[in-house]
Amino acid sequence: MKKKVYIISHSHWDREWYMPYEQHHMRLVELMDDILELAEKDPAFDSFHLDGQTIILDDYLQIRPERKADVQKAISEGKLKIGPFYILQDDFLISPESNVRNMLIGKKESEKWGAPVQLGYFPDTFGNMGQTPQMMKQANLEVAAFGRGVKPVGFNNEVLEDESYTSQYSEMWWQGPDGSEILGLLFANWYSNGNEIPTTKEAAIDFWTQKLADVERFASTDHLLMMNGVDHQPVQKDITQAIALANELFPNYEFIHSNFDEYLKQVRQELPEKVGTVYGELTSQETDGWFTLANTASARVYLKQWNTKVERQLENITEPLAAMAYELTNNYPHDQLDYAWKLLLQNHPHDSICGCSVDEVHREMVPRFEKSYEVGRYLASEAIRVLTESINTDAFPENSHPFVVFNTSGYQKSGIVKVKVEIERKTFSNGVPHELWKTLAEKDTPVFEVIDHHGKSIPAILSHPEVGFDYDLPKDRFRVPYMAKMIEVEMRIEDMPAFSWNSFALKETESSQVKKSSMVKEGTTNQLENSRLHVTIKTDGTLKVLDKISGKQYDDLLMIEDTGDIGNEYIFKQPEGSEPILSKGLPAEITVIKDESFIAQVKMVQRLMIPESADQLLEQEQQAVIDFRYRKAGRSSKMTELLVETVITMENDSAYLGIETTIDNQSRDHRLRILFPTTIQAETHEADSIYEVVTRPNQVSKSWENPTNPQHQHAFVNIHDEIAGITVSNFGLNEYEVLPSDNTIALTLLRSVGEMGDWGYFPTPEAQCLGQHVFAYGLAFHGRPSERFKTYQHAYATQIPFSVEQTTKHHECLEPKDAYLTITGDTFATTALKNSEDDQHLVLRGFNMSDESCKIKIEKKSREKASLLNLLEEKQGEEVKSDLRAYEIRTIGFDR
Repeated sequence: MKKKVYIISHSHWDREWYMPYEQHHMRLVELMDDILELAEKDPAFDSFHLDGQTIILDDYLQIRPERKADVQKAISEGKLKIGPFYILQDDFLISPESNVRNMLIGKKESEKWGAPVQLGYFPDTFGNMGQTPQMMKQANLEVAAFGRGVKPVGFNNEVLEDESYTSQYSEMWWQGPDGSEILGLLFANWYSNGNEIPTTKEAAIDFWTQKLADVERFASTDHLLMMNGVDHQPVQKDITQAIALANELFPNYEFIHSNFDEYLKQVRQELPEKVGTVYGELTSQETDGWFTLANTASARVYLKQWNTKVERQLENITEPLAAMAYELTNNYPHDQLDYAWKLLLQNHPHDSICGCSVDEVHREMVPRFEKSYEVGRYLASEAIRVLTESINTDAFPENSHPFVVFNTSGYQKSGIVKVKVEIERKTFSNGVPHELWKTLAEKDTPVFEVIDHHGKSIPAILSHPEVGFDYDLPKDRFRVPYMAKMIEVEMRIEDMPAFSWNSFALKETESSQVKKSSMVKEGTTNQLENSRLHVTIKTDGTLKVLDKISGKQYDDLLMIEDTGDIGNEYIFKQPEGSEPILSKGLPAEITVIKDESFIAQVKMVQRLMIPESADQLLEQEQQAVIDFRYRKAGRSSKMTELLVETVITMENDSAYLGIETTIDNQSRDHRLRILFPTTIQAETHEADSIYEVVTRPNQVSKSWENPTNPQHQHAFVNIHDEIAGITVSNFGLNEYEVLPSDNTIALTLLRSVGEMGDWGYFPTPEAQCLGQHVFAYGLAFHGRPSERFKTYQHAYATQIPFSVEQTTKHHECLEPKDAYLTITGDTFATTALKNSEDDQHLVLRGFNMSDESCKIKIEKKSREKASLLNLLEEKQGEEVKSDLRAYEIRTIGFDR
């Protein structure tokens, strides 16, 4: 029986990369024109695989709207294979929900045209998330194709026992941490193994002799896959002639122009019983470690910070508020949210969010972030207005100034709230603006206090009043400009339930609050203490911390490390023979900037002298396209000052320290990290990943050669033993490393490089990230291992600020303090609260962070029926059980 060779025409289409978006865009128009012409004129042309992403159709029709009917015809006739995703994302650097929204929007966009290809398509993602099998099954996809993360051994189709991330075949079973299993298809010879097939006899013989040997080395069946295309590859117009010639020259094979649907159908029918299984995340663990591309997590860190900011706005503020407001309005802003999500997702392709493109590409990303964020802010403000107008504030005294605090996270949350409360206004219709300003500014201001709806006084810091301009935009009339006198309120919220609100008010009082306690040790500026922690800030700015609950003491935390970087946007490379510059032993200026009963803040100023750049050899090596691994450049002998300002925040009764570091980066070709030596004896650590708290080894594999072992994270990384543990949380700082010495957690703040890297020389001066940067991160301490999950939930909740809205005194239907729904589950992580696409369900989604099953209880006050949904928000016909399996992703729909 002949072996069958399936040739699939495609072009891996990075929307933006080594050229600006519009340069790629114009070439895309040419590609699509050619595909449509070929599909129409060549009856033997089976189809073109449109790279698994529907956005290509939008991009094309933006230029050629008149060809919509031609596109539809090609799709309907099966000549153009589309979907199932909206874009091809980097799955590690975007949130779990962003990964799901890519599937949801991709499904909706595909179905406008026809049926999508039923294949999870990840040809060039920089590693593959461990929960891919469960996510694909919950999206009705049974197969995933990918190009990175697994090393095929190939020698007699054997996998060595100590190498868990290798495959003897290009086909394998892939099992997720929850036990879900799908078929994995590895592009073992890359997704270009059938590119540019010759149409002349001699060249075709040479081509196919080599290519067939390569593909047969890894194929588990007699069905061989040849991918006819590569990055931005024009369609091969004579492909059917090339296939006809191959059939003449190699009669023992049958060559056909085909598609993934047909190929996968045949492979699955003949798949051997034992093809091997790979487990969890696939990040090239069994390679030399140089090309995991994990350092893209720290390239252009400002993009990662922006991305986190927008994701938190859409997922954790706007959507929950809109879902709650729907109870009052029966209106949910689907179209506006889709618009915001599409803008955000357009920044999520791997060469975009990874920060590994030319400067023009990343310059264009920032406006997309800004636009998506502002849509989210507007929709949140509309929803919160509806809610606060319906909350009963009648219990507050006359002439008080009520405001409502919302916790839109899926966790019980404590923390600091800041809100500007308007105490008086004068509209422009009442006079000349500057005179109104003067009248308000000169008017005596009463003494105020903050009370809850029971009238209880709440400890708070009240600012001096300020007068400023603002305006209202009524729904039924022209804008209303005014001058307002405002007082900023800073207060601590204690243990506020998930998805809840609480009402407070600013009220006149006869005497100001008396300070009751202090967390700064009397007579010092460098010692903080509350019921959980004792912190000493040493003269060099490092911290000595005693966790009173576990008894564990940590030392030298918060050490600054600066090293040279002669790599590129993809990969860090420290110059040979260079040593890190550390802040240890250097003097730090320490001052107390806030000391109240519920919050204390200490500021440190540190000055490091670091090289201003790499030496001159680096530019020469870059221009000569010398592989970064073999560069000889060092660091410049000319030094410059790096000023580092860090504010440490302690709150009462909290085991968490908030940290904010500000720098003005004027140095090039370097990496800045913060080191947290843990001294904890452990062989593994845990980090926040995609619908998973993943356990990773602290040591590398035997085949690893890279001196560093960078890893991805989103909200936290943790190391613990049976007695104690430490969790380092962050906001938009996606790269960390666990160093062998004392199991130090190294958190990357900034990486400055001057070239894109990869296949040529593409200067990227803006990737040096010069200028001011602000980094937010924190430390949480715990005792027994089971307590670590509270620090994980805290890390998630910390990324989501409280939402606050001033309102008036009124009698309405909602209680002044209430929870929209209740969530009980010590290891449950909430990722979404939203309306389903058809408004039939309130959707709550989350996952079990633990490797053990747990009990969860989710209740809605109005007692609607709950249904089990998949990730596409389709009913599964199963009862919603209280047991949550280890690592299970669960979506619950409450009937609307």
